[in-house]
Amino acid sequence: MYRSDLDRILARAFVKKPGLVYSEDYFMDLGLGHVFPAEKYSMAFQVLKKKGSVNSFHLLAPESATREMLLLAHSAPYVDALLALELTPMTQYSELPLNKVIVDAFCLAAGGTILAAREALKEGSAANIGGGFHHASADRAEGFCYLNDLAIAIRVLQQEKKIKKAAVIDCDLHQGNGTAKIFFQDPTVYTFSIHQEDNYPPKEESSWDIGLPDFTGDEEYLQHLALAVPKILDSFNPDLVLYQAGADPYMDDRLGQLSITKEGLQKRDRLVYAECRKRKIPVAVTLGGGYAEQVHDTVDIHCNSLEALL
Repeated sequence: MYRSDLDRILARAFVKKPGLVYSEDYFMDLGLGHVFPAEKYSMAFQVLKKKGSVNSFHLLAPESATREMLLLAHSAPYVDALLALELTPMTQYSELPLNKVIVDAFCLAAGGTILAAREALKEGSAANIGGGFHHASADRAEGFCYLNDLAIAIRVLQQEKKIKKAAVIDCDLHQGNGTAKIFFQDPTVYTFSIHQEDNYPPKEESSWDIGLPDFTGDEEYLQHLALAVPKILDSFNPDLVLYQAGADPYMDDRLGQLSITKEGLQKRDRLVYAECRKRKIPVAVTLGGGYAEQVHDTVDIHCNSLEALL
């Protein structure tokens, strides 16, 4: 055996497993025909299990975010109305039912993103099979989002003094308007969003927004990312990156008109991870949106995003 071969084997032996956070209770019964495929979480986990990929992760079970944690990113009147299941002008625009099972699932998903962020700081990378509810702002639900788990996780880790600065790299089809609004002009959090411009939601101001024209394809999309991601990481130097790996830029997504292929989305994920690893910046991944004509395409894209961590 050559010395270089032995070195590679020893190096692999000491590579830490990425964390993978998942719970069966992420599932939400949204009613027949709802465009949000809540079954995608369990489907993604089962695909990883069937392929054996799940064994390469450190599996973690989340605990629900507490009220005190929610209050770090959301207003008290909003949190109290949500937990009391009160339909008010603050809670009524989620486009989701408002019931205990669904609110509990959002609290659990927020806990999952907190756990993934903590694990990323220890192991270098981690993912939440769920989360990425980036449309919720401090006092308003919208766009299938009751709680902004990205913002909650950042505020929790800042309160715990585990990080000072965080960057959100949001590659969902839709702008992360809630995240942008929560962290507007906050010098400790950099918000980046690359999205379809002529689409939901009404835009807020991120630290850096790239609004793409309809039918943008792989080449232009990846060129933008290859320029933006290194520049953000080098200039801001965050202690942690939260990466929103939305599946909805996919060309067959029902809610979008970008033309990104599965291969393009895989290159996107690898680019983000590689730039973070090059600088030894921990990265925590959330899955965000995905509404493909065939739910298996959404699940395939999510699994690719998770397996790219390996």
